[in-house]
Amino acid sequence: MLKTIGIAFCCAGVLLAEGVTVPLKDPSRPAKVTVHTLNGTITVRGANITHVRVEASSRSGAKLFQHLPESVDGMKRLDIPGNSGLNITENNNVVNINTAPWAGAGLTITVPLHSSLQLSSVSGGTIDVEHMDGEIDASEVSGKITLKHISGPVVAHSLNGEIVAILDRLDSSKPSSFSTMNGNIDVTLPVNVKADLRMKTDNGAVYSDFDVNLSGGPSVVKTGPEQMQNGKYRVSFNRVMRGTINGGGPELQFTTFNGQIYIRKAK
Repeated sequence: MLKTIGIAFCCAGVLLAEGVTVPLKDPSRPAKVTVHTLNGTITVRGANITHVRVEASSRSGAKLFQHLPESVDGMKRLDIPGNSGLNITENNNVVNINTAPWAGAGLTITVPLHSSLQLSSVSGGTIDVEHMDGEIDASEVSGKITLKHISGPVVAHSLNGEIVAILDRLDSSKPSSFSTMNGNIDVTLPVNVKADLRMKTDNGAVYSDFDVNLSGGPSVVKTGPEQMQNGKYRVSFNRVMRGTINGGGPELQFTTFNGQIYIRKAK
């Protein structure tokens, strides 16, 4: 009977300043690193290493609970300076990194270059990734996503924030997607890139210094009596634009509701 071996860390205080090294069960295989924080920033750097390195900086306990009185009925509040509420587990090359809901940790994580990433930040944080060639799935509710020197497929979504990405090459096996409700999307691609583009902005415009070969016009969406209970017939125009660069290739999707889309040629 096979046994799954895992390791777990609960980190605070001095461990935060020194950082934590997380060994992988099989360093010869790519790792999958998932990070979730409700109230903090996530910075990830790819490097030629065979482990995962985690460093965290957090606000002091006094600041975390500054809205509460320091004493009640003669009892003094007990605070733990530097307590990040950081929890790390490794199981069969899958590394999960989480912070407690009350923590405000800024995480700096160094991972092997070929790792795949699943990153999530909720309240007022940012996601910053650099030098990676594995898959990236980044989700931010209220903050900016920055991806630099990326070679793997990307799914990046921010509800209220800008997305900036510099791709060194496109993975031909999977599409990539960049989307936000409120914010600009600014993506730089290699000069000789081959790509199919799908672009949509409801309240903005699309700009590019590539020679984009646009295909067709706005798509028409028709709704007849069989789809609507009141029997009305409606025709609407979908503002999705499609085009190709250098003859076409992997699909790149760009979607924003309020913002501009910039598709830049690398210099």
